[in-house]
Amino acid sequence: MATVEDYVARIEETCGEDKGSVVTLKYDKKSEAIDKILKKAKLKKSLSGIIFELEFQGISFRLFSSGKTIFKGVKNKEALHDLLAALLL
Repeated sequence: MATVEDYVARIEETCGEDKGSVVTLKYDKKSEAIDKILKKAKLKKSLSGIIFELEFQGISFRLFSSGKTIFKGVKNKEALHDLLAALLL
């Protein structure tokens, strides 16, 4: 059975007023993970298929074709992990 760790290479917290998290997908699983996320999340806007503004479970986030995802407004690491599990598994 797949886990979030199979898809995620790194999670970093951002600084500043609007705290967020930057999730970097593993290179070898990037395409598969992006496909899963795009199927489950609601697309709000897309810029040339490179940047996707998405919404899932009331959380807005940006997904980049490079495999980076920026989540804003996620309360803590446990909530982020649960959100990633819902998107990727």
